[in-house]
Amino acid sequence: MITFKTNHGDFQVKLFDDKAPVTCENFRQYVEDEFFNGTIFHRVIPNFMIQGGGFDADMSQKKTRAPIKNEADNGEGNRRGTLAMARTMDVNSATAQFFINLKDNDFLNHSGRDFGYAVFGEVVDGMDVVDKIAGVQTGNHGGHQDVPVETVEIISVSSEAAAD
Repeated sequence: MITFKTNHGDFQVKLFDDKAPVTCENFRQYVEDEFFNGTIFHRVIPNFMIQGGGFDADMSQKKTRAPIKNEADNGEGNRRGTLAMARTMDVNSATAQFFINLKDNDFLNHSGRDFGYAVFGEVVDGMDVVDKIAGVQTGNHGGHQDVPVETVEIISVSSEAAAD
C-alpha cells in the first residue's frame, strides 16, 4: 500500500504490479527517494482528474529520472479512482507525474486513436479526500492553467508492505 499524506487529508493507493511492472517499479523508486514529499497537485480539473508529482509549491519543476516505457496496453482502463502516468505527446515520456481519474475517462485508454495513458494503481481508501482536492478553486499561474489557488501539498508518500 502507498499512503499519501496531503494538507487536505490522507488516501491510500494499491499498485497493479502484475499489470504495470515497469510503471510500479518506477513509482516505488520515487516514493523510496522521497521525491514526492513537498510536491503539489498542480493541475485540478473537476469531473476529469487531479495531477501531481512534478512541481513544488513555487511551481518549479523537479528534476526526474529518465522516462519509462508506456504500459497503457496492459488492459487496465482509466476508471474513477485509478492512477495513471502523465506524459507528453511522446508516448514513452512518463517520468514522475501522475494523475488520479475523477470519473471514467475511457478516451485516455489504449486504443487505435492514441496509445493511451498507463493505469498503474487505484485509490482504495480516501477517495473522499481526492474529491475534496478536486473541489478546490483554480486559476492560472506562470503559464499553467487549472492550478489550485491555495497550494494542495503532498506532505509525504510512503510505502508499506502488504499484510499477508
